[in-house]
Amino acid sequence: MFIGGIIVLPALLVLLFSGSEAEEATSAGTVVDTGLETPGDEGSGPDSEEVVVPVYRDALDTVDHVELEEYVAGVVSAEMPADFEMEALKAQALVARTFIAQQMEFGEGSDLPGDAIVSDTTDHQVYKSVEELEQAWGADVEGKKEKITKAVNATAGEIITYDDAPITASFFSTSNGYTENAEDYWEASVPYLRSVESPWDVDSPRYTNTISYPVGEVEERLGVEIPEGAALTTNKETTEGDRVETVTIGDTSFQGREVRESLDLDSSDFEWQREGNEIVIHTKGWGHGVGMSQYGADGMAQEGMNYREIVDHYYQDVEISEDHDHTEAFVHHQEEEEEKES
Repeated sequence: MFIGGIIVLPALLVLLFSGSEAEEATSAGTVVDTGLETPGDEGSGPDSEEVVVPVYRDALDTVDHVELEEYVAGVVSAEMPADFEMEALKAQALVARTFIAQQMEFGEGSDLPGDAIVSDTTDHQVYKSVEELEQAWGADVEGKKEKITKAVNATAGEIITYDDAPITASFFSTSNGYTENAEDYWEASVPYLRSVESPWDVDSPRYTNTISYPVGEVEERLGVEIPEGAALTTNKETTEGDRVETVTIGDTSFQGREVRESLDLDSSDFEWQREGNEIVIHTKGWGHGVGMSQYGADGMAQEGMNYREIVDHYYQDVEISEDHDHTEAFVHHQEEEEEKES
């Protein structure tokens, strides 16, 4: 979707509690006490502890209010494996904080309930409660919590900017060896979201995948007929990121993204063939392909590159800045809203 001239893309976020009870109930939702040791005077940007992120909990139909750095810590916890390299986790923290900074600046007017500016779904960034994280992490919860906290604290107050504004910090799991130009997936060109090489992704467990459908189901999902014996693909063009740009079935052409989303494929880099009454589809990569590859970031970190080098690789001509103006503006906005309610 487009907000304020900036393209806001689904990315994919959350927090660490020491206890799950709400500290204070408000008319709009809950102020969450996570128990996470967020940075104090050392390394944190001005006002970072004053910023509260209103998060819509989709399944619960409530709005939780979470302090900014605690929210970022939770995002990293939900979006990237905690056993990834520290520099990759730092890069993910920076991306998560940048995403919410952009929402603070441009995300007003959303259709979310209450004063929420993000949801806990992939429409924005995934967010989970401590109970969900404890179920996922089990006995490893304390060690993973400590590692995530360290990564977040190391980047506290920093965001990625282009022309002094927070970027659309899109990210995804696994590339096919290249990232994608923004306009080749979302149609709108973004100067810092350009196709770059990402050879490290080959080590991802979802670098390749195979799925098959009955012919009839493919016909139904795509709204086409595939005659017996007819060639499935008569034409295929690829993008700079080596994904399917357009593909033709009979007389009907589709964008690669259309096929990916209609058939729930891992990637728009796919090959397919008919085998009897089945369509067998082989994919390479996992995700939309725009922005930072998470497995690529981990591979770069394994080779000794730091989070700034990772960010500079996946986002072109950007800067890493202290998030002063955006948090101050949002705090002011929150104060104004509180005054109106009182």
